[in-house]
Amino acid sequence: MDLKIRDVRKEYGSFPALNGVSLDIRSGELVALLGPSGSGKTTLLRAIAGLEIPDSGQILFGDEDALAKPVQERNVGFVFQHYALFRHMKVFDNIAFGLRVRGRARRPAEADIRRKVLELLDLVQLKGLENRYPAQLSGGQRQRVALARALAIEPQVLLLDEPFGALDAQVRKELRRWLREIHNETGHTTVFVTHDQEEALELADRVAILHKGDLQQVGTPDAIYDEPATPFVYAFIGDSSSLPIDVRSGEATLDGRALPLGRVDAPDGPARLHVRPQDVTFVAPGEGVALGRIAALRRLGAFRRADVEVGARRSRIEVRLPPEASFSEGEEVGLAFERFAVFPAEGAPSVACAA
Repeated sequence: MDLKIRDVRKEYGSFPALNGVSLDIRSGELVALLGPSGSGKTTLLRAIAGLEIPDSGQILFGDEDALAKPVQERNVGFVFQHYALFRHMKVFDNIAFGLRVRGRARRPAEADIRRKVLELLDLVQLKGLENRYPAQLSGGQRQRVALARALAIEPQVLLLDEPFGALDAQVRKELRRWLREIHNETGHTTVFVTHDQEEALELADRVAILHKGDLQQVGTPDAIYDEPATPFVYAFIGDSSSLPIDVRSGEATLDGRALPLGRVDAPDGPARLHVRPQDVTFVAPGEGVALGRIAALRRLGAFRRADVEVGARRSRIEVRLPPEASFSEGEEVGLAFERFAVFPAEGAPSVACAA
């Protein structure tokens, strides 16, 4: 089922939650809505489900106007962060609930419901636990039950709102892999909300990044990470640092000194140069793009991280180093950039550049 979102707007009082968001999701695709708190991602998910009514815009399931249908007629499976299981019902009855409450004409026979529930229990790896109550399950098991309940109605679209947010880190990691396998097996058009960039990049076919109600960028995980379209995306995805520079006729300068970056594709005026720690290397002082002084060194797992002060404003650039690196705090170093991006200071995007 293709899902089309056209210029969807939603305000709460004077607060703009969605500023004309448009997004096409292909049938069978798994798309992550990623962004910080207040970015509009959950509002958009709830609008797709019918739990929020947009102020304007269109939401199409295939060619059908979803906004013309009430929640119960949209055939959407929704998985909540905190499971929303019925505590007084056993696992079997929780999963069967959506089928049993259908009108008489659409309600399957009890034998068919039983067969469907047992198939789903096997799919979500909970076979043999059908007679337990939610309180007798772990958090990860409860979330599997919630997913099985959403799948039981054979939804046109599967929606997940921070599905692993209430779980500890190790369980989240295990369930991420499991959810991807389930998606590959069932092929549902799936949209899930997360603020965890690692989760989005690992799971999704494409990632849609929202910020303050605006859709900043949509693309594959590789495109989002390697070719960020806006300063916000560059800063939000992965680690990055930035330097205040000026651009004149395609040439970048720092403190009035030309930077050997090649032609910079940005309009004239104040700008910021963005770079990731793994894309910076140390060279001899006087070589590379800029001169810096190491302000701090620290160990981070398999790497060392150096904070390097650059320019008159002492802007800090983070640099990833091998653990055996023999540099010292206070040492002067040259900096070479393997990949970087320049954006006008006011935030309008320009094309990323490679050194």
